[in-house]
Formats: sequence, C-alpha cells, structure tokens
Amino acid sequence: MSVVTLRDAAVGGEVVLPYVVGLMTADGRCLPVPAEGASTGADGVLEVHGSAEGFSARLRLGPGGGLREAELTVRRTAAEPVEVGLRVEARLGESPEPGWLIPGVFYGENRRPDCERPYPRYERGAHDPDGMTAEAWSFRADRCATPAVFARDSHGGAALALAAETGELGEQGVGFALLDGDRPALRLHAPYREEPVSYYGSGTPKPAEAPLWRWEPGEEHTLRFTVHLTEADPHAYAPVLRALHARMPVEQEPAAWVGLDEAAELSAYGLHRWHYRPDPAVLLETAAFDREALGERGDRQAMHVSWVSGSPYAHALLLHARRTGAAEQAAAGVAVLDNIAGNLTPGGTFWGQWSASSGWNAGWTPDRSRLHARTLGDATLFLLRALVAERSLGHSHPQWERAVRSNLAVAVAGQDAATGRLAAAHHTETGKPMSYEGAAGLAWIGALVEAADAFGEPELLAAARRAGEAYSGDVLQEFICGAPEDVSLAPTSEDGYNAVIAYTLLHEADPGDPRWLDLARRAADWTLTFRYTYDVAFAEHTFLARYGFRTRGGDQASPSNQHLHAFGLICLPELTRLARHTGDAYYLTSARENLDCFRQFVARADGDFNAYRGMVSERFYQTECFQAKGMLLTLSHAWSAGVLLYGCEAVREMPEYKEFR
Repeated sequence: MSVVTLRDAAVGGEVVLPYVVGLMTADGRCLPVPAEGASTGADGVLEVHGSAEGFSARLRLGPGGGLREAELTVRRTAAEPVEVGLRVEARLGESPEPGWLIPGVFYGENRRPDCERPYPRYERGAHDPDGMTAEAWSFRADRCATPAVFARDSHGGAALALAAETGELGEQGVGFALLDGDRPALRLHAPYREEPVSYYGSGTPKPAEAPLWRWEPGEEHTLRFTVHLTEADPHAYAPVLRALHARMPVEQEPAAWVGLDEAAELSAYGLHRWHYRPDPAVLLETAAFDREALGERGDRQAMHVSWVSGSPYAHALLLHARRTGAAEQAAAGVAVLDNIAGNLTPGGTFWGQWSASSGWNAGWTPDRSRLHARTLGDATLFLLRALVAERSLGHSHPQWERAVRSNLAVAVAGQDAATGRLAAAHHTETGKPMSYEGAAGLAWIGALVEAADAFGEPELLAAARRAGEAYSGDVLQEFICGAPEDVSLAPTSEDGYNAVIAYTLLHEADPGDPRWLDLARRAADWTLTFRYTYDVAFAEHTFLARYGFRTRGGDQASPSNQHLHAFGLICLPELTRLARHTGDAYYLTSARENLDCFRQFVARADGDFNAYRGMVSERFYQTECFQAKGMLLTLSHAWSAGVLLYGCEAVREMPEYKEFR
C-alpha cells in the first residue's frame, strides 16, 4: 500500500496522500514513509501507518467529508539521533490553473507580470529564485493570516490547515508545488521551510531557510492539522476560513487597552498634536517617536490628500471635534480640508501630495504627471462625507462642494465607454485617463454613489453602477489589485476595503438588485483572507511580547508588505452594515475584532511604549519582514491615528458597539 485517497462526492474534491509523512533532510531531499496498512474504526477514524528510514509514523484522519481532523505522530525508532523535518503532502488532480491561496501571502499567480514591485510569484515551470518566481513555494506560518494552503483542480478543491502557528517542533509552515507539470500539491512543514528564497520585503531575497529537528532515539512528536475538500469554485475557501476562524483559540478578555471613547480622545489628540501643522494646514504623514534624537527631522514633511494622510483623517478629526466641542481641533480639520479643496490640478482633480520641499505634486508615482485614482477617489469620498456632516450642523463649505464636483466630473468623463472601468490614473494637466490597469478606480464608486444622493444627481449613480459591473470580474476572479501607490499591481487588503465600501454602498442605493449584495459579500470574504484569525506567538524578549500584543483581528497589508496594519478600520461601518444586510454574524465578529485589535498600542501617556500621548504606529511586525518579528515601527502615522479615530467616531451610534464605550 503506497497511497491514501480522500474523497467527498458532494463537492467533487479529492486528494491523494502519497505517503504517511515525508522526512526532509539537510540536503533538501524528501524521504517518504509509505503507508504499509490502514484501518477504519467503528468511530469512522481512518488510521494509516508506515515505517522507513528509522522512523515509524501513524496518521489518524477523523471522519467527515469536507473537513477531517488529522493527527500525525512520528517516532524515532533507530538507535542513533538524526536531524530531519516533517512534510505532509496532499495532491490534487490535473489542473490548468491551481488557483493557489495562502491567506495574506499568496493569491493565484500572486504577482502579475506587469507588476513593478518584486515579491514572490508563481509561474508554471519556473525556478528563478533571484527573480522570486517559481512553481513551488513554502512559507513560515506566521506570514499567514490563517496558516492554510488552498488549490483546486478540474473537479474540486482542497486545503491543508495547521492547527496552530507553532507546534511541538517549533514554528510550522505551509507551501505548495506543481508536480509532474500539472498536479497541484499542498504541503505542511514542521519545522517551517522558506523556499526557494525567504522574502524580507525588498527586491533582494534572503537565502532559503530550512530548519531541522534533532530526533533522539525513542523521541516522538505529533503534528495536528485539518484536511478540507471543497468545490472547484474559486470562492470555496470562504466557508473553510470561517470554520478555521471559529476553531482558533480566543482569549476571554478583549485585546483592547482602551474603550471606544478613550481611543477616540487619544487618537484625536495625537493627530492634532503630532501631525497637524498650520502653515500651510496639513496633517504630516509621520511623526517620530524619538523627539529628543530626531525632532522634526524624523517627521515626514508631506501630506497626501488621502490614503496615508489628508481628507479621511481631517474629516475624522472634525467629526470628533464637533461632537466634543474641541474648537482648536475643529479649526484644524476645517483648515486641512480647505487647503486640499482649494488646490486643484489644472486637470480638475486634487493633487496627490503636498510636501515642504516641492509643494503640491503627484505623490509617489514615478511619473510626475500621473495621479493615482485611489488617492483621488478616497479624498473625494471623505471630503464629501465631511461636507454632508458639516451641512447637518449648519456649516457651509462651498469650496468643498466645488472640489468634489470637479473631481467627480473628471472621473465620469474618464470612464471607459466600452468596459465601464474608471481610470486608474489621471493626468495632472488634462485630467484625462492614463491607465485602466488594476482596480484603483474602485475608489471612485463610493464617492459617486454618495454624491448622487447628496446632490440629487442620478447620473452619478448610473456611472457607479456601470463601474460596479465592470469591476465585478476582479471580485469574481478573487484577484483585486492596484489600490496603494507604492506596490504597483500587487493584490492588497486595501483593494478589498475599497471593494467592500463600493459594493455595500451600491447595494444600499439599489437594494432590489441582488448583484451588489453578492459582490459585497464576496469582496468581504476576500478581504478577510488578510485578517489574522489567531494570536501570533512572540519570543518573550521582544517588544510586542512584553506588551502582550494580540494579532487576531489585524490585517496583513499585502503579500508584498507583510506586516499588520489598521487600515481595515476604513471600511468598518460598511462591513458592520453588510453584517446587518446579510444577517451574517461572521462579518460583525470580524469587524469587532478589527476594532478591538487596534485599540492596542495607542499611547495613553507620554512614554507609553516609548511613544508620546496619542501616537499610533503604522506597522506591527508579526513575521520576519522589514524588521525582526516582535518589533514595532517607531513612527506615528497620520493615517494610523486617523483611521482609528474614524472607526471610533463612525460606529459610535451603532448598537453593535454599545459595550465598546
């Protein structure tokens, strides 16, 4: 007997386990321990055993079709010690497109050929470690939002998932490979392996990592995992991730350090104290924790009009200030929005960024005439929201309305007549489209929908509907990319946030059209693949361990930027309302966990985690990328404080968050 086949006729999924366990050697070989016998007990548990290379192995597979509990026990039977690692492998049938998914880390091909940002990419038949392109990849588990790997063949799909990030052999890992030219293989490793290279956030990869375990005679260890069989539908990962989310251990006490009101007060203070500058009125993108050594030299003397600074956070500051009667904060919020609205390009849009060295400019795009549509769309949406909120209090800002209308006119004029896609980039001088690649144009949809209602102009909603239909293919293909200025056409969590906002608002504008709710649901499921379902284990000596930082509810920024960030709070209201519209408590639970996670590490007083009161970091290093695991970026970011403030203010009257206060 050499193989075990698992089937689920209900969904079409089938996988072959080619051996009980693979023994990974120092020279990279996998020595199989083949199955010698199998039996099924009265309880439906399948037990497979084998022995080879001085080891015995027993694999117990629980009953079930779509999900099977698995427990692999390996024992060293030879008289001498040896260093090897363990591999579990499940092989699918022939597949023209495996549709790889490792949540937070790998999405299909993962990097389009035209993406300018280098990071791991899948290509059939390739093995180019220096170019980070290969048909086989393995990663450490803490890179994964959920430590699982998915693929599909022509008949169904499958997943392997670790029960925990760490196990008896230390940090574990997941991986995949295309075997024999066309058969997807899913892999788990203990200890982890990082192959063919280890990615550290730059275009120059680090060498592969393949730690081994020293087995003494008689030593025995167990690896726990689950096997999942699914349909061939690219969206079949969603129920599996829900099941895994429900199975992950959860602390009884919430992670948050502060309540909703205190988080709002602290982040508003920090945004105003450390990021606001009055002449011209801007929210500086960063402020250094270490004021003594760096002072303002450590601050980024620049402001994007949205995304990493600008209108969303000035709007949040103004909301908070009007509610609490903080006159100085209100004046600052108005001044920043006045500055943004009062400085449009010759083409009729906002600029991308202001900097002290060059004034108003395009932003982080290499082409100085190219404006990124996501930055413009976000700026428009949140300036519009500020306008509507201020009108409700009797405050008039005609310049804001003119700016919103001007930007939307450019967006609508640039909508592709054939496809309905909105431009991904606009020219500074003419406003004309420069590209439709990627889904940056999704950011215009929310502004169009809300402006149609605010201004009573249904033609704006018609444009939003056409765009929503145009981008539906990106959502259905489970690959949305292009939102941030700095990672080219990489898929990112931020693309998901834009999609959740866009399709939730389209549903609310068109509740009778079932397409929008389905797309909002699919967009939310894809977005939540980036959200950590477990708490990463940090070494005791690290900063994040010392402060007890818990990662459940935090989002991986992207496969390119592998750190946790709080940007998911930007769509917290929409995700919460989507839970209402669908009656799906999973979305609400995830939204609440997101807000819970990022009410950690907002400085409660000067000196708190070596920051100053109200400072909020952008990056939490939960894996080995950019910095060592367990470190914290010692910069306060305007968007990090701003998005926390926005989330707190936006959900204040939502009954789902009553106890957070």
